[in-house]
Amino acid sequence: MNTNEEEKKKNVVRVEASRKLRQLPPYLFGAIDVLKRDAYRKKLDVIDLGMGNPDLPTPKHIVERLCDTVLNHPNTHRYPQAKGMPKFRKTVADWYQKRYAVDLNPENEVMSLVGSKEGIAHMCMAYLDPGDTVLVTNPCYPVHRDGVILAGGVPYDMPINEDNNFIPKLEDVPTDVANRAKLMFLNYPNNPTAAVLEDTAFFEKVIEFARDHNIIVCHDFAYSDITYDGHRSPSFLEVPGAKDVGVEFHSLSKTYNMAGWRVGFVGGGSEFLKPLEKLKSYLDYGVFTAIQLSAIKALTGPQDCVAESVKEYRKRQIKLVEGLNKIGWEAKLPKATMYLWIRLPENFRDMPSLEFAELLIEETGIAVAPGIGFGAYGEGYVRVAVVTNFQRFHDALLRLREFIRKGPP
Repeated sequence: MNTNEEEKKKNVVRVEASRKLRQLPPYLFGAIDVLKRDAYRKKLDVIDLGMGNPDLPTPKHIVERLCDTVLNHPNTHRYPQAKGMPKFRKTVADWYQKRYAVDLNPENEVMSLVGSKEGIAHMCMAYLDPGDTVLVTNPCYPVHRDGVILAGGVPYDMPINEDNNFIPKLEDVPTDVANRAKLMFLNYPNNPTAAVLEDTAFFEKVIEFARDHNIIVCHDFAYSDITYDGHRSPSFLEVPGAKDVGVEFHSLSKTYNMAGWRVGFVGGGSEFLKPLEKLKSYLDYGVFTAIQLSAIKALTGPQDCVAESVKEYRKRQIKLVEGLNKIGWEAKLPKATMYLWIRLPENFRDMPSLEFAELLIEETGIAVAPGIGFGAYGEGYVRVAVVTNFQRFHDALLRLREFIRKGPP
């Protein structure tokens, strides 16, 4: 390095990121992207089963609604309402009534969101002061934990595993912890474990627990429609008393393959939404009006597109699960979601899940999500997302067979 370069380096401003941001590990899917980029550089044929990013197209009638609105209705190009346009909020309220017999006032019990992930993070910012406790399942969808940390809160782990059917034992939460907790995050159908609730019995316990300890329940219902074999996942809000203790977040990302559109909604008790609405009025302008109108079209239009997506995901899951079991990697079909939550192959179980995922992509070009990225209790597992063309699973299984036969280095 010459003298001029050294002098320039000395003059560069150096300011550390916030302590809250430094607390977080590298973002799971960012880390997977690094592995994928390395694999592409090595000219590997990458099969990406890592991120739950739908590969199926957004249904045509929804896309056409967006195009028409953007081209022919320039008034929609202006700033939207932060809490969502009245027509969108009424559509959501009607959807809840039709689907779950839930009455929501569209004026103050429904809000649009720039995706449910952003809504969950904003909920944490709206309610948490530094040091506040939040009950979070472990493993969990990362924003349930990371949103708490970024807001200055402290997550308290509620372990979920095969022994408890991936449902937290509320009775195991110490009374002093429960009494100081402000929020509780739940998610069924579950990401990453694909676990489901068969009925509302657990939610009934949650409502009683929340009342006893003065906790706001936040249920993430993003996978409500990605279900199989006649399973119907209950909404938290359909349980009597739910609006008195909490809210439910929802997204159009998975149901209608609209992940990149960034549109979702939250419904529940009006008192719980007021701080969220206030925060959003400072931080964002809400969802682009043209996208809200497209979301209305999705919720009210033909639903055969949803059935087609579900059918395709199930076809892929069956192919993969049957193939994995044949090559000695035990896997089970879930009742919901586009994921498989699988213990590491028996001959790899002494290896950390991140190391396994790194080795897998380096040697086969197959990307999966290591369980540790969803929390400490996810260690020993990987999450596999069936988000690639059906024909690719034959090739993936051939590669996995050789990888498992070879074993760890």
